[in-house]
Amino acid sequence: MRLLNAHVVLDREKEILHHGPSANVFEDLDDNIATYAILSHRWEDEVDYDEMAGLIRMNDLCGSEVRQRTGYKKIIKSCEQALLDGYRRIWIDTCCIDRRSSSELSEAINSMYRWYRTSQTCYVYLNDVEDAVFPTRQDFHRFNTTSGWPDWFSRGWTLQELIAPKQVKFFNKNWVSIGDKESLAMILEKITRIPFDVLKEGHIPRRLCTAEIMSWAADRMTTRVEDRAYSLLGLFGVNMPILYGEGEKAFQRLQVEIIQVSGDHSIFAWNPKGQFQQIGSVLASSPSYFRGCSDVEKVDYDQFVDEMMNYRRSGFGIARWLRSSKFACLKSRDRALRSQVAILLVTSSHIGLPRLLWKPDYRRPQNPWT
Repeated sequence: MRLLNAHVVLDREKEILHHGPSANVFEDLDDNIATYAILSHRWEDEVDYDEMAGLIRMNDLCGSEVRQRTGYKKIIKSCEQALLDGYRRIWIDTCCIDRRSSSELSEAINSMYRWYRTSQTCYVYLNDVEDAVFPTRQDFHRFNTTSGWPDWFSRGWTLQELIAPKQVKFFNKNWVSIGDKESLAMILEKITRIPFDVLKEGHIPRRLCTAEIMSWAADRMTTRVEDRAYSLLGLFGVNMPILYGEGEKAFQRLQVEIIQVSGDHSIFAWNPKGQFQQIGSVLASSPSYFRGCSDVEKVDYDQFVDEMMNYRRSGFGIARWLRSSKFACLKSRDRALRSQVAILLVTSSHIGLPRLLWKPDYRRPQNPWT
């Protein structure tokens, strides 16, 4: 893990001003033993690894241009805050990854959740918040392109950057502290739909199902379509090769990886438009297909079988499928659907792997392929 030495960065800034000697601003350390702060932010006019490493060697014109960027000022402010909090090192994604190296980029993406998790504190910089208090109400006038909340909450990568760190501190445009994850947990739950206990404890309990976790990312976007999948790797504890250019296949590969390590069938509970129709794959095309799955829960197998037997005795004939079919056991917390939802997975050489959704409301199974 490559970390910025905050002392050296700030000292070098003074040296640049006085044309003095330089020192190496980066240190390669094991994230399991290093103590460091970490930054979470919305990308703007940033400074990359090569520019940060070679800033002292640049000519006056080029160096001056880099130092005037919003990204460089963000680095300086982050380092100042880290030292103020007692941390000598800080990790910033824009300049601590050499993106010219595909192997280094792949390692960083697969390790990023862990790096945020093992950090001592995470600084969230909200560049579009000018007030000295955290926004507690939707404001479509101020945040008209992001559902009425700061832009940071609409980005794919910031989901793991909110959940993984043990401590998260929020700063406004002027680097004034406006709260932390613990004190703001209730309003953060309202904004993100992430359960209060997940925000408070900083980890995802095993009781939460894949569909619900996916729903947290349903309305978040990334600059590159592949990153909608790559930004979720850590949340599900999986790793996979990074292949920019594969498009939506990245999200399908992610689902395959999740299926291989998890018996959670809620991954098949997605629905693209709120109504079932002819589809081309049992796998979802994007996290957006899980919009509306925040109330899906896993059901104990025995509990589900009991429910099926009750309906069999009622004459609906659904339980007879249990012997020949493989199925997922789910239920909904939604008031409109208080009972179980079963997704039966039927293998056939003729129809492939369709999804049969049964709801007590309808009294009969519905096949989305017909």
